[in-house]
Amino acid sequence: MVLKFIKEATFLFMTVCGTLGNISVSVNYMCSWWGGPEKKPIHLILIHLAFTNIIILLAKRLSKTMADFGLISYLDDIGCKIIVYLERVARGVSICTSSLLTVVQAIIISPRTSGWRRLRPQSAWHILPFFSSFWILNALIGMNLIHSITTINLNISELKNSYSYCHFMLESHKTKWIVLPFMILRDAVFQGAMGGASGYMVCVLHKHHQHVLYLQNSKLLYRTPPELRAAQSVLLLMLCFVFFYCTDCVVSLFLSLSLVDNSLMANIQEFMTLGYATFSPLVLIHRGGLLPECWHAQ
Repeated sequence: MVLKFIKEATFLFMTVCGTLGNISVSVNYMCSWWGGPEKKPIHLILIHLAFTNIIILLAKRLSKTMADFGLISYLDDIGCKIIVYLERVARGVSICTSSLLTVVQAIIISPRTSGWRRLRPQSAWHILPFFSSFWILNALIGMNLIHSITTINLNISELKNSYSYCHFMLESHKTKWIVLPFMILRDAVFQGAMGGASGYMVCVLHKHHQHVLYLQNSKLLYRTPPELRAAQSVLLLMLCFVFFYCTDCVVSLFLSLSLVDNSLMANIQEFMTLGYATFSPLVLIHRGGLLPECWHAQ
C-alpha cells in the first residue's frame, strides 16, 4: 500500500506540475502574441504544443484519478472511449507539432543565401492549416480505438491491456495490419523531418560557435542572436522528446511481447508517456525566462 501511494502521488505530482507548467507556457506566449509587435510562428506552435500536452496529462490520468476516488460511475462506456481516444489523438498531435516546431526553427535560423529561407512562414497564421491537418490525421489513425475500448467486465483472456477501468479488447489481425502501417508511417515521416531539421540546426549552431570563437580571439564584442538561442532551446526540447519517446517505445514493445503482467514496466511506460508533456514546459521556462518576458510584454 505504501508503494502504491508513492506511485499515485508521483503521477499526480507530475500531472499537476506538467499542467501548471504548460498553462504558464501558453499564457506567456499568448502575452507575447497579443502584446508584442511581431506575431511569431514559433509562439503559435508552442501554444499549440502546450495545449496538446495539457490534454495528454488530463486525459491520461483523469480516469485513474476518478477510479482512485471512487468516481468511476460518473463515466460510462462512451466516456471511457472519449478519454482514451482523446489522449491517443493528442499524443499523436504532440509528435507532429514537435516536428513542425523543429522544422520551422531550422528554417528561421537558416542563412539568407539558403534555399530553405524561402520556406519561412511570412505570417504566423500560415501555421494554422498544419494544426488542423494534424488533428484530422491522428483522429483518423486512432479510429480503431473506438471499437477496441470498453468498460464492460469481460473474461481476462479477452483483454489486451487495462487503462484503469477502460479495457483494450484484442484487435483482429485485419484491423491491426490496417492501422499499424499508418502509425509507423506517421512516426517515420515526422520524426525523420525532426531528425533532419535537428541535424541542420546543429551544423548552423556549430558554425556560429566557430564564428564566436573567432570574434573572441579578435577581442570583439558579440551577442548571440535570439533566433540562435531559441534554436538551442528547441534542440534541448527535441532531445527530451527523443529520450521519452524512444524509451516508451522500447518498454511498450517489451510489454507487448511479454507473456506475464509486469507492473514495474507498466509504471515505467506510464512515466515515460507523461514525461515529455511534464518536462517540456519546464525546459522552456528554464531556457526562456518566461515570466519576466510575460511581464515585459504586459
